Amino acid sequence: MFKLTVEDVFAIRNRGVVATGRVESGTLRVGDTVHINNGPGVAVSAIEKFRKQLDEATTGENVGVLIKGIEREQLNRGDVLTSSSSASSGSYGEAEPI
Repeated sequence: MFKLTVEDVFAIRNRGVVATGRVESGTLRVGDTVHINNGPGVAVSAIEKFRKQLDEATTGENVGVLIKGIEREQLNRGDVLTSSSSASSGSYGEAEPI
């Protein structure tokens, strides 16, 4: 499952909102749907890394993710982008004691 914690947010006029951060897990591709804090899904319009357009971002990369259809105020530092709304952020499942 893809996960990115937002470090910074920028609004680009006539393009959308860019969330920057490090990919903590998984892979994200242009066109994928992400969820902001397990909310409704939004489509990824573009991915950039150091001013280079990418088709995908993988674990460990610092990237900017362009999202259309949301306002700057809907995304803040510390928000979590995930590829699935079914898993809550910070949830790692259950463990049994040995």
